Amino acid sequence: MTSGPAPRTALVVEDEPAINEALAQRLRAEGYAVEQAFDGPSAVDLAAAVHPDVVLLDVMLPGFDGLEVCRRIQAARPVPVLMLTARDDEADVLVGLGVGADDYLTKPFSMREVVARVAALLRRVERAAALADERPAAIEVGGLRIDPGARRTSVAGEAVHLTPTEFDLLLCLARTPGQVLGRERLLREVWDWGDAWGSAGATRTVDSHVKALRSKVGAARIRTVHGVGYALEDLP
Repeated sequence: MTSGPAPRTALVVEDEPAINEALAQRLRAEGYAVEQAFDGPSAVDLAAAVHPDVVLLDVMLPGFDGLEVCRRIQAARPVPVLMLTARDDEADVLVGLGVGADDYLTKPFSMREVVARVAALLRRVERAAALADERPAAIEVGGLRIDPGARRTSVAGEAVHLTPTEFDLLLCLARTPGQVLGRERLLREVWDWGDAWGSAGATRTVDSHVKALRSKVGAARIRTVHGVGYALEDLP
């Protein structure tokens, strides 16, 4: 008798025991192996010990906050991170994305949405690995170079560090430079979200990532079409 593949491991980092346990129970019910941490230092130690496939990370933690946890985890080993925040302040969101978070959810959230976001993050990791194996040709748009296989980006020859989500978003826009892509299409192609996710929170996720991406590749490179979406400009 052969055993199936090992379950994916999720690390839940949340200092409120009731929320931590609720997340852990739901993820276990969905087939994940779950590790739990309740403060910043233990989260970093546990991530180093178990090498989780995905991290659900609260921003406000004792010891040191979730932003510092994210920095340290990502410095040791890239892993998709879903930030959990009690605030929807744009500055907080951008800081979280800037230290390597792939996505965020604002409290209160539904367990159904948490599970869907985690599954989407893991599907994107699998898709990126498959793309790397194919070694597709690099894309160049107005001094911007994107290498999908190596997952590297440069502007005018200077390397630019992007989070996995930022890279996927830029690559999606770069495949059709000048063409406006709607937020719903970006949610499907970059985040792997279904049509049912067309909520205000979902569209804010796109907008927040675009703003973070602009700060790295240049604001003028990404044109906003209000009420529709975004396009990558072929700058001279």
